[in-house]
Amino acid sequence: MDINPFYSIRKGTLAKKISMADLEPFTRKITNYEVAEFNGGSKFKNGDTLVARITPCLENGKTAYVNILEKDEIGFGSTEFIVLRGKEGISDNKYVYYLSISPEFRNVAIKSMTGTSGRQRAQVDAISKWQFRLPPIKEQKEISALLSSLDDKIELNIAINKNLEEMAQALFKRWFVDFEFPNENGEPYKSSGGEFEESELGLIPKGWKVGRATDIFDVQSGGTPKTSTSEYWNGEIPFFTPKDCSNSLYVIETEKTITEDGLNNCNSKLFKTDTVFITARGTVGKVALAGRDMAMNQSCYALVAKSGYTQKYVFHLTQQLVNVLRKNASGAVFDAITVSTFQNLKTTLPDIELVRHFDGLVNGLYSLLLEKANETQTLQQLRDTLLPKLMSGEIRVPVEQDHSVPDLPMVAESSTIYQS
Repeated sequence: MDINPFYSIRKGTLAKKISMADLEPFTRKITNYEVAEFNGGSKFKNGDTLVARITPCLENGKTAYVNILEKDEIGFGSTEFIVLRGKEGISDNKYVYYLSISPEFRNVAIKSMTGTSGRQRAQVDAISKWQFRLPPIKEQKEISALLSSLDDKIELNIAINKNLEEMAQALFKRWFVDFEFPNENGEPYKSSGGEFEESELGLIPKGWKVGRATDIFDVQSGGTPKTSTSEYWNGEIPFFTPKDCSNSLYVIETEKTITEDGLNNCNSKLFKTDTVFITARGTVGKVALAGRDMAMNQSCYALVAKSGYTQKYVFHLTQQLVNVLRKNASGAVFDAITVSTFQNLKTTLPDIELVRHFDGLVNGLYSLLLEKANETQTLQQLRDTLLPKLMSGEIRVPVEQDHSVPDLPMVAESSTIYQS
């Protein structure tokens, strides 16, 4: 494969720019970019693979396949990208992408990292000297087609869930922010002349009150079992930390797991499905829902609805409150959330029946969200299980046949040992 292939863009040219923040961990598709003036950085075309070379982005799996450009269009991005491209007639571009997310490639790249703490970078020289098995190009294309079919379904599920979440968010905003919930005649309250009262938060619907966030939900803390006690770790209980936050609303799997003994020897309880988690330190203010029962570390809070309120309402309210906190920071560093943050945070207290009505309407959306999140997790696990086996030749894909995994692995045949 070619590493950092040469492309030319004149300085000052407007071009599509992909930043490090536009890459999601272990996600093939790039969904965000901006058009900016080129003054330097990595350059790439469709079919290229972008690999983050700097810590912690490399370790976190920031690698993506470029497919947002027009034919022959050149884009640019972070100087911290290594750009990979297949060699014509030798290696398939999509195969190169899957090679770059394989454990073998990642181990080579991570072990090559040098530099000061926090600014370590993978070395291009080490990657260029790496030797690996390279099957014939027809087989490469079959392998990448099989893995791509899984990623296509994963990306479809993500898109469906994004639309479902936006629908629920739009309904919450219309009812509880814009006050256009249905009145007794089923008409939008505010635009149909609904009555309002003055409050310390401005005009609010008649009968609503102003209270504190902690009038709506309890704020509960987590904790970590002793890391030196091996019996507490690698069990069946997911252990949520800020690292487990992603663009997915539901968290299904976590980087770390604990045992029953670990749970009994830490300050976290086992939080139920649909518990709202908010990160309180590090990357502050990320909000997620537990997709299954799980424990949580001390860098987060669990928000549990009080009687009359619901977890779905708490989730959307928390997202709104985080936006308020960021706005009120007025440029100051938004670096921590504490229990007192919620105790002092004012919010409207709507009619409980309206909250229940909202919950009834969005429950179906959230059931589908969770179903798709679980399906996506299963597909990701299947892809990640197949990937190293396909790359090593432990499993072979018949060339020019259906893109399906054979029932039994085929013995690896002779193939090229290739140096990048």
